Amino acid sequence: MPDILAYYLRRDVQGAILRECSRREIGVKYGDKGFGKRPQVLSFEGDIGHLAKGGATSFHISEERWSDPLRLTTGVSRKQLDELRSGWDLVLDIDTNYFGFAKICAGLLIEALEYYDVYSYGIKFSGRSGFHIGIPFEAFPKTVNSQPVKQLFPEGVRTVAGYLKHVISKRLSSDILSVNTLKDLAQGEKKKDQELMTNGKFDPFKIVNIDSVAISSRHMIRAPYSINEKSGLVSIPIKKEELQSFNPSKAKAEEVSTKLMFLDPSRVSGPQEAKHLLIEAFDWGSKNIVTPMEDEEKNTEKTYEDYQEAVSEKLFPPCIVSLLNGVPHDGRKRSIFVLIQFLRNMSWSFEKIQDTLLEWNKKNYEELPEGYIMSQINWHKRQNEKVPPPNCKNESYYLGLNVCNPNQWCRNIKNPLQHVGKRVRAEKQMKRKPVKKRS
Repeated sequence: MPDILAYYLRRDVQGAILRECSRREIGVKYGDKGFGKRPQVLSFEGDIGHLAKGGATSFHISEERWSDPLRLTTGVSRKQLDELRSGWDLVLDIDTNYFGFAKICAGLLIEALEYYDVYSYGIKFSGRSGFHIGIPFEAFPKTVNSQPVKQLFPEGVRTVAGYLKHVISKRLSSDILSVNTLKDLAQGEKKKDQELMTNGKFDPFKIVNIDSVAISSRHMIRAPYSINEKSGLVSIPIKKEELQSFNPSKAKAEEVSTKLMFLDPSRVSGPQEAKHLLIEAFDWGSKNIVTPMEDEEKNTEKTYEDYQEAVSEKLFPPCIVSLLNGVPHDGRKRSIFVLIQFLRNMSWSFEKIQDTLLEWNKKNYEELPEGYIMSQINWHKRQNEKVPPPNCKNESYYLGLNVCNPNQWCRNIKNPLQHVGKRVRAEKQMKRKPVKKRS
């Protein structure tokens, strides 16, 4: 165990902890004695050293941000919490007994976030055997579905966490099983985990859990640069490039550098950065979609057709035709998202989708970097599951992009794929009709 007092008396450590405490409630743990009084705040670097001299062993910060944390008294109502809350950060906690699996999971979550153009995330070693991945509140829009985002806690965090688990579940399962994990598990403490991987269907989240951390309002996470009492290691932020080579030994108190922030608002490109992710997550949540594994277990039927051959553009709905003709205003990235998902469901090859999108890019009011388009296509190539495009009534897509111009085939449909299904069935019926011979 490191010299805890000496560590917290370091001025660089005090400054690193304090810079992530603004507008947050602070929890101070005193070893086996548990947490001190709440609410509490840290205002000066010296506060940390003073508390450490009093026996503090670790510091914890709220995921929520508050206009005045000291007004968070016991018994405060949900309405009062909503009035005091000025925002919240999204924090995902990767929890597992196997550090190599934590790296795999963290890598997939980062890949998913970057697919949605979210690059302001921070990565933090938990101090034991996992990682925290966080997105600052500044990356989210002020409203979603006409609701203030700052009030969507904890349900907003849970929804996004659930959606990201849904997105990476199949990749996580295959990536875990593709490495030499059975040998690692056989040498580990959890024999039952080896049995989970060899007997029947494998649920990766029984071995690697992704927790949204948002159990309830006022829940906390270990502060960056705080010591984990069980391991004696420091919970330190790391760079993306360091993730796969990271070794917990780098988190020893005497080795720690305090340059990086975990939740750094200066990395955020703007309040629209995570809008796409948030909208997709809430759309997924509103449909009550189950994970791919749950879907297999319930043996549910497919909602949409699985075409054996590529479907012709002449059968596409007006909204997709309009998008393919180019985007005359902002919305190119949302359009790519819709088009790739739609065209995959039309059984178009990735080569054909790539050629179409590169040509489509030239029709837009301003071209996107070709590398961005290729990165989106490459991400979809790695996903085994075909996901339907957003539903027709999703205001952030067809309505928001001003391409919803329904024709007679659009009646009583919820998704553009159903338009195509109607057209395909109609054409098949026409071909089966006998031709009347002229007398």
